[in-house]
Amino acid sequence: MTEDNQPVETNELYAVGLARAFGGAVIFGIPLMMTMEMWSLGFSIDRLRLLLFIGVNLLVLIGLSYFAGFEKTFSWREDVMDALAAFGVGVITSAAILALFAVIALDMTWTEIIGKVALQSVPASIGAMLGRKQLGAEQDTGAEDERKREAGYAGELFPMLAGALFLAFNMAPTEEMILIAFQMTPWHGIALGVVSIALLHIFVYVLGFSGQETPPEGGTFMRTFLHFTLAGYGIALLVSLYVLWTFGRTEDTALAQVAMMTVVLAFPAALGAATARLVI
Repeated sequence: MTEDNQPVETNELYAVGLARAFGGAVIFGIPLMMTMEMWSLGFSIDRLRLLLFIGVNLLVLIGLSYFAGFEKTFSWREDVMDALAAFGVGVITSAAILALFAVIALDMTWTEIIGKVALQSVPASIGAMLGRKQLGAEQDTGAEDERKREAGYAGELFPMLAGALFLAFNMAPTEEMILIAFQMTPWHGIALGVVSIALLHIFVYVLGFSGQETPPEGGTFMRTFLHFTLAGYGIALLVSLYVLWTFGRTEDTALAQVAMMTVVLAFPAALGAATARLVI
């Protein structure tokens, strides 16, 4: 292949990656785009908290670009550009589908339109970033594993953070989550926490799913459990509490009830953490 053909091939590969990104944005974003609670939150959510959440999402996208972006990158600068591209895809996809559903319209205020689109762009942009890995025919798992090794312990925990954030974000807006927390006793909460931890460990290390992790070489069950499983559940709890705060679920709420809501939301967040550990 001549050097003259290389830019053409690079552009074609980027176009394919971009198309997969739009596909991922639709698949990952569509459930919340058809959820009434998300429409309301896009209008009522505190704008500073929304801006902070968008910033957190961009940081997560940069990390996802490093491990599994829709275009192969070779520097942090390229990872930032990749993340901004994924976020742009998320915004465009969200705006187009919300307009198609008549959730946003030109007779609304720009504040309402921007709020709804920005909020929906979070899951859509994560889907866009994962489009290459999940929808692409080629998957450079060797390079991704090498990057995880280079990142060390943080590289092992980051996928769990991304997965917990995505699934917690999907569940936190629903009223059912608050109802479940309200009707549970402290014993229910303890049992749910134990089940969440057990499932996280079983999904990642026991059931033999595709992409199952192997315990670190020379690591005992207790070391693996403490350093990865328990740490992963801790991440799920922190992510759940942050998402609840972002959506205003902790306002004027008793501490005990906030704790119960956090444990309830950490259940799907832990499953998201486990799934992400398998696929990223």
